[in-house]
Amino acid sequence: MRKLALSDEILLSVEKPARYIGGEINAVMKDKDDVDIRFAMCFPDVYEIGMSHLGIQILYDMFNRRDDVWCERVYSPWVDLDRILREQRIPLFALESQEPIRDFDFVGITLQYEMCYTNVLQILDLAHIPLHAAERGEEEPLVIGGGPCAYNPEPLAPFFDLFYIGEGETVYDALFDLYKDCRTGGASREDFLRRAAKIPGIYVPALYEVTYKEDGTIASFTPRDADIPAVVEKQVVMDMTDAPYPEKPVVPYMKVTQDRVVLEIQRGCIRGCRFCQAGMIYRPLRERSLDCLKEHAARMLQATGQEEISLSSLSSSDYSELKGIVNYLIDEFGSQNINISLPSLRIDAFSLDMMGKIQDVRKSSLTFAPEAGSQRMRNVINKGLTEEVILQGADEAFHGGWNKVKLYFMLGLPLETDEDRKAIAHLADKIARTYYDIPKENRNGKCQITVSTSFFVPKPFTPFQWAPMHPMGDYLGFAKTVNHEIKDMLNHKSIRYNWHQADVTLLEGVFARGDRRIAEVIENAYRNGALYDAWTEFWDYDRWLAAFARTGIDMDFYTLRERSLDEIFPWDFIRIGVTKDFLKREWKKAQEAEITPNCRQQCSGCGARCYGGGVCVESKG
Repeated sequence: MRKLALSDEILLSVEKPARYIGGEINAVMKDKDDVDIRFAMCFPDVYEIGMSHLGIQILYDMFNRRDDVWCERVYSPWVDLDRILREQRIPLFALESQEPIRDFDFVGITLQYEMCYTNVLQILDLAHIPLHAAERGEEEPLVIGGGPCAYNPEPLAPFFDLFYIGEGETVYDALFDLYKDCRTGGASREDFLRRAAKIPGIYVPALYEVTYKEDGTIASFTPRDADIPAVVEKQVVMDMTDAPYPEKPVVPYMKVTQDRVVLEIQRGCIRGCRFCQAGMIYRPLRERSLDCLKEHAARMLQATGQEEISLSSLSSSDYSELKGIVNYLIDEFGSQNINISLPSLRIDAFSLDMMGKIQDVRKSSLTFAPEAGSQRMRNVINKGLTEEVILQGADEAFHGGWNKVKLYFMLGLPLETDEDRKAIAHLADKIARTYYDIPKENRNGKCQITVSTSFFVPKPFTPFQWAPMHPMGDYLGFAKTVNHEIKDMLNHKSIRYNWHQADVTLLEGVFARGDRRIAEVIENAYRNGALYDAWTEFWDYDRWLAAFARTGIDMDFYTLRERSLDEIFPWDFIRIGVTKDFLKREWKKAQEAEITPNCRQQCSGCGARCYGGGVCVESKG
């Protein structure tokens, strides 16, 4: 039996010790002496969250298919184990081997959301790896970041040796082969990084220099040497059908957030919502074939014993073979009581028909995201939904047996007015009226409508990247406006209202559009106790305000300021296909509340055609 990094005494003293012992079904075990590269795949949040992430599952499977690589998993220790590791000087370890990750070749950290940034530093700190890349020697692992937040890597740039920009299935093999070649040839860490920077999609922050104007905006962002690329190209998998996909996902010993098999049916989105970063950075839309999905589903369910399968996509309704895969899953696995989850659906007759086949409508709730209450605001954000469509969809759902509806909206959107905010309450009331227009004997109990609002955060590579945010007091006022309006509605007893924290939103906005100077704030806050900032019980806004004060960095510069169209952004050196000129056109159209058709209706010339595939090829525009 292998030796655990933690003693039984320690495991019995912490909450949920199953987070740390490894050995789960389908976990990959190798002999470290038989591999050339050891890769620690880290998710900077607790095990239950990280184990639910599809991207890590894909890369874990893909890396371990190589005989010369052993990829192991690492998650942020919960606060109880964090304290013990520090007190007893136990270095952070990987789950599979239980060995310190400081002894690995690579430490890969996925950056899925901005509020995990202090947990990134926790992982490095507990691993006894210097926080700053410049302080690491030849024996320390190379720290590489990836994921959606890597599309603006600058707030974390000093902490990483390199970043991978794009989808991981493309050039990791080239990176690993280069690493082996450099190590065999006795090349230094610096030599490897310089050569790695020339691989498409690889960004090495230390090889680039930033200068600033007197007003604090960026004056220039350039490579330090002529042989380093000035532009980093996003990496894209165009053939999704033949792309690597895990046939034997790791099955946790304990309940995790998404405790099910995940089947990615497509990648990208055709809709073009102007607030949505994922809809821009994952363009163009690329589908997996129906036969491929059938094969993956059967193998994963057999290999895991899971009782639920979820069809993953940014907009599942847009998958051209949705009916085919749903019918297959019902026919093949319905008798085995396998549940089917269909997130990200639009409310229309087709989607409701699909949901009706897989759900007990008397028990389930319908989730829908109009995002804005008024038609004008839905046009501003390019949501592409009319009130007529929303109410018709609700009416069909209610007649189909549903009586519980969850509605998601955003507050603080660019160009939003008080009337737009009040319209959220009015739309919820109209949906409730639609239910009560049904004869009482045909209703399914009392109508329950839950309205949830989050506060808008402008993200890189979206048409709203130029937009200002609001002071915290304004956000709270926006929520109170909606709450007050709901209480005045005729059907207010059927409507429940929840809203997001405003202070978290502001910090998320700083991290989303920040530059390298923000790294000092992150490190300062971490050293003064900031950790698990995405968790309400550990969130401390005053700690962050103190960090800004101690570092002398003006938070308002990153939140309240509207950007000029000619400003250089910290992420402008990254090319994602979608062009800045297109985003500027969309920003102008937003100000005119003008709709842009989706990619299957008409090509908008966003630039993603440069990849030569996906829905762009289907378009004749």
